[in-house]
Amino acid sequence: MSRANLDKDPDEVAAMFDGVAKRYDLVNDLLSLGRAKAWRRAATAIIAPKPGMKILDLAAGTGSSSEPLAAAGAEVIPVDFSEGMLAAGRKARPHLPFTKADALNLPFADAEFDVVTISFGLRNTADIDKALREALRVTQSGGRLVVVEFSHPVWRPFRTIYTNYLMRLLPVIARITSSNPDAYIYLAQSIRAWPDQAALAARITAAGWGEAEWENLTGGVVAVHKAKKA
Repeated sequence: MSRANLDKDPDEVAAMFDGVAKRYDLVNDLLSLGRAKAWRRAATAIIAPKPGMKILDLAAGTGSSSEPLAAAGAEVIPVDFSEGMLAAGRKARPHLPFTKADALNLPFADAEFDVVTISFGLRNTADIDKALREALRVTQSGGRLVVVEFSHPVWRPFRTIYTNYLMRLLPVIARITSSNPDAYIYLAQSIRAWPDQAALAARITAAGWGEAEWENLTGGVVAVHKAKKA
């Protein structure tokens, strides 16, 4: 997959992540200029995991987003459709119940979870709106959706610098640090093509969620979208 678009082939996306799984967390920390861990901490605080809470972590990758949820006592099911990511996750965090599944067709019952969360993965689904509806289906009434995703910096001068970093510097760093730099070129393009905060909130609402809102992190480089099921 050489160009980011909204008609993503699931097999190509899975194969792309298979190819970067072993060093994914390390390279992400480098490419995010050390902010990835802070973003995960902020997302965990928003989710506010606690014992008795059942959480579905979609596109969980190696489980870096699931780990702090489980550490807080919540029951967490990390889900991904990349075999490479699942293998890396099971090796790094064997205590987590990694499950292979597609966000567009989840193998879970209706109203099974208190929270459904997805970090940096909604952008890579083949059908964003279907993924949001499927998340709604498996969430219980009163339950929450938490989407962590790259977004649009709110300060125009910084947005210009950030866009130049994505399209010019990030691929250079990826070529030095990653075994599959084309995957990160794709990711840079997909971030640039992603809807802004208000547009994503509108799509979350259109999928059936209520009270859609967001919090910006690092000036809008990342946004955490929140919503509730009626």
